[in-house]
Amino acid sequence: MKKRDGLSRAFSLDGQVMYTGGCLCGALRYEARGEPQAQGYCFCADCRKASGSGFVPFLTFAPSSVRIEGEAKVSVVRSFRGRDAVRNRCAACGSLVFGGPVGKAEFHTLYAGSLDDPSLFRPTMAIFRRDKPDWVQMPPGLEVFETLPGM
Repeated sequence: MKKRDGLSRAFSLDGQVMYTGGCLCGALRYEARGEPQAQGYCFCADCRKASGSGFVPFLTFAPSSVRIEGEAKVSVVRSFRGRDAVRNRCAACGSLVFGGPVGKAEFHTLYAGSLDDPSLFRPTMAIFRRDKPDWVQMPPGLEVFETLPGM
């Protein structure tokens, strides 16, 4: 592993940062190359309920940057924007792993809890602040949005 920005990161043969991860049992795996488009916390009610927690820590990548192996169980609900919100869990163990329809997404959301190296998660934003439970503490220095950026 090479060092960059004080963090231990794996690099692909072409020199891009690689993020790897997957589910609890290892049956659903992913690899994402390059830097994420965004990293942060989502406090929307859908993410809270899907995760069973107060938020979902996420990283977004262009679909061309992500390779997925294994079988996913897909769930679809209507999103804040009125489009489909697609979440993918491992078909074997049920772990929440990534968001977006494979091969059709504008971006894939990788859930930071599924990273092999959680130190690669460097959040810069919090979305859906309006839905954040009072008992959740946000780290200082995040750019905070009441719903989605630009809305």
